Amino acid sequence: MTYADALEYVNKHGWSKTNFGLERTRALLRAMGDPQKKLRFVHVAGTNGKGSTCAMLAAVLGEAGFRTGLYTSPYIQDFRERMQVNGVPVGEAQFARITERMIAAAEAMPEHPTHFEMITAIAMQYFLEERCDIVVLEVGMGGELDSTNVIDSPEVAVITNIGLDHTEFLGDTVEKIAETKSGIIKPGCDCVCYDGDPAAVAVVRRVCGKRGVTCIVPKSSDIALLDGSTDGQNFSYRGNRWHLSLLGRHQLMNAAVVLETLALLRSRGFDIPESAVSAGLSSVKWPARFEILRCEPLFILDGGHNPQCAQALTECLDEYLPGRKLTFLMGMLADKDYEKVLDIVAPYASRFICVRPASPRALDPAVLAALAEKRGVEAVSYEDTAAAVRLCRQPETGDVIAFGSLYAAGEIRTLMGYASGEYLCG
Repeated sequence: MTYADALEYVNKHGWSKTNFGLERTRALLRAMGDPQKKLRFVHVAGTNGKGSTCAMLAAVLGEAGFRTGLYTSPYIQDFRERMQVNGVPVGEAQFARITERMIAAAEAMPEHPTHFEMITAIAMQYFLEERCDIVVLEVGMGGELDSTNVIDSPEVAVITNIGLDHTEFLGDTVEKIAETKSGIIKPGCDCVCYDGDPAAVAVVRRVCGKRGVTCIVPKSSDIALLDGSTDGQNFSYRGNRWHLSLLGRHQLMNAAVVLETLALLRSRGFDIPESAVSAGLSSVKWPARFEILRCEPLFILDGGHNPQCAQALTECLDEYLPGRKLTFLMGMLADKDYEKVLDIVAPYASRFICVRPASPRALDPAVLAALAEKRGVEAVSYEDTAAAVRLCRQPETGDVIAFGSLYAAGEIRTLMGYASGEYLCG
């Protein structure tokens, strides 16, 4: 089986809106020898900030000398980004070989596993073969019934910022969503929770109390931004000073979550020197999170896709580009709260160039453009994203913010001339 064959097989079994539950994933992994039972994990759930938090944790643990697996979704440009060890994505031949083994197990099951369930099983086998000391495991959606939750108790369960997203599946209040995401908290682990919506934090604390789990909530008041630029941010947390390469005040809160998670890992026997923390936070890269792709004029790519992300984006614009009106290259999914997102970002826009993300759930760009114009901003729609990016690359277009969906971010990043894993600075 070739890599292309393996990818085609996995992709033809789409994501299911109805078949939630862990039974298929458990059965599939059981047939593969339960590789997840031989691994140690940091399990990360939340609405926003999961990917950045995972990237920071993986960077620091790698600097500390641990063979560190990283499992995230969705990918930006290359499917293999979803599973990597110490920053190196799974090899094509290895992915094909593990997939062939997985297929034999999947085809024998009375109910075929879904796309994400198969990928999760492949990743677990990959991390075992690579002899990972620890795996930073990002939840796909939700927590309690997400395929990644087949693992036994993790070392640390991390809950990032919680907001209203995927409400049709997870619940229509932050409390319900927090309850679902808290499903990754198991007896025997520790927990770190982002200092966000008080109602969500209260749910996480309650679940931890019920399961006898230590819950650490880093206080936003313990974080101080010392200085920053588009090269990064210097900040202090509880008296210690750090440099973070990722931009935006929200990333400082994510970094505090990371610092507390690392402290808990130390208490569990992981040797993580301060020098590794400093090196990891200073060097971490994570694509499409207020990522600068061009300096003059600016072209910034951000895969944010909901009102919380839009708010974080505008806070970054106030911090780094105060008073500037910008061209927004924007595409969104139809199941997101795109009207509220537009309300938040429209005051910062000189015009919108609307495109269609590479997803069957994509919002018609003409609809997005019409809604932008109702907010008093010039807008145009493109079905051809390449043509839209060519327009945005022209110097006369000025500063550009590409925003609205990770499903659009990969194509835009490629069209801007970047390969997977390639960055403007270092």
